[in-house]
Amino acid sequence: MSLLEKELSVSKPLTGQIALVTGGSRGIGAEIAKELAVQGATVIINYVSNIEKAQQVVDEISAFNPNVYATQADVSNTEDVIRLYEEIAENYGKIDILVNNAGITRDSRFMKMTDEQWHEVISTNMNSLFYLTKAALPKMIEQNYGRIVNISSIIGQSGGFGQTNYSTAKAGMIGFTKSLALETARHNVTVNCVCPGYTYTDMVAAVPEKVQEKIIAKIPAGRFGKASEVAKAVRFLVVDGEYITGQCLNVNGGMYM
Repeated sequence: MSLLEKELSVSKPLTGQIALVTGGSRGIGAEIAKELAVQGATVIINYVSNIEKAQQVVDEISAFNPNVYATQADVSNTEDVIRLYEEIAENYGKIDILVNNAGITRDSRFMKMTDEQWHEVISTNMNSLFYLTKAALPKMIEQNYGRIVNISSIIGQSGGFGQTNYSTAKAGMIGFTKSLALETARHNVTVNCVCPGYTYTDMVAAVPEKVQEKIIAKIPAGRFGKASEVAKAVRFLVVDGEYITGQCLNVNGGMYM
């Protein structure tokens, strides 16, 4: 079933809601943007530099939901985030759904890891979480409604060789989620994590085939995940997760339980 056919065949529970998806120009972020748009949300796709990729996602979504926009911001920079939210407030008035998906890897064995590799990953993957949520939360509390979904990773749960920086950021995201959920539950603002396993994106596609085979051998489901499967988990938490908060939803084919 095409996205257009799917859009026509289901109700639109998110109609009238504004969703911001960071890192939404490709991979998992792009699929999340599409899934929320299918549900009727107005979707703002954040990208940092690749306007061509972001526009491709906008064009694809526009075929079935005209309420989709791309906006540039470096979410690791607090001043850029403030500018982004001022722009959103002026044009849309609010954010109902925040998906913190932006993330990078700078893998290296710890003894060879540079300060730059450490700070770049922590800043993009972790500091952005603070800046974006800090900006979005007051309006959510004021309107007594909000959905925050943070895209963590199996690496934040199990660790990863040569990924001390990435694992630290993604594990910190889980702690952030659980603590913030305690503060916001009474305001009808849910905060949850989705933890993808090895998902077939451009990053995985670039891994040598022999390495891919070794990874798949460790996955009980016997294959990589799909970005669309992660997006469906986000949709569930946003659409049907009104009594779910502070949780980690694992989408990993049984690799980590």
